Amino acid sequence: MNRGSYTTKRRIAKLNDQELEAGVSEKGSWHNDYNDTAFIFIGSLPYNLTEGDILTIFSQYGNPVFIKLARDKETGKSKGFAFLKYEDQRSTILAVDNIDGTVVLGRTLRVDHTYYKNKDDDEELERAMSFDNPYERR
Repeated sequence: MNRGSYTTKRRIAKLNDQELEAGVSEKGSWHNDYNDTAFIFIGSLPYNLTEGDILTIFSQYGNPVFIKLARDKETGKSKGFAFLKYEDQRSTILAVDNIDGTVVLGRTLRVDHTYYKNKDDDEELERAMSFDNPYERR
């Protein structure tokens, strides 16, 4: 296991525990620094995971509406990191707290809040991903 990721996960868990014990409101949490973005960064992904695999993992914490898996322009192979946007920003908190540090296929995932600027081709991808989910509660 990557010691740095484990240590980071412990520090985040400790910070979350301290906030709970101190009765820190949601607005006082470190997560609130990112309340204006619904994007997360996902690093240290196994290279053979597809966008569908990543969506399967991360959809347990909310409805993803955009994913950009970084790929080599020449080979098309994954570079091992991605950006994902949730429909509801609060899902980012659940994903960061619960998936960061998780081992998938021998690799320790890094998950954190991020800001992401869509490129022109990303906007088309985001539109293609926005569909009505018949199982979603309204």
